[in-house]
Amino acid sequence: MLTHIVCWKYKPETTLEQRELHIAKLKNLPTIIPNIISFSVGSDILHLERSFDTGLTVVFPDRAALDLYTNDAAHQEVVNLGRKIAERVVSVDFIS
Repeated sequence: MLTHIVCWKYKPETTLEQRELHIAKLKNLPTIIPNIISFSVGSDILHLERSFDTGLTVVFPDRAALDLYTNDAAHQEVVNLGRKIAERVVSVDFIS
């Protein structure tokens, strides 16, 4: 299995509405894109200096499923929104 983790640190001027839209669009992806074993996204609850604002974890059966997800038009739309409203994005993908 392949785990895909992404975290977003939003720009200070990013509104609550933009954050909620971003998360809603992320949550919709499993209804559009196949081969997702598990999917979880949510807002940070600790609000520490080192914290990011939103985190995502997706588990795929293999690299081919991740590649399908990555290149899907719906995913690319959310990627573009994230790029507009985030000052920093980090990710890690690993096989477990």
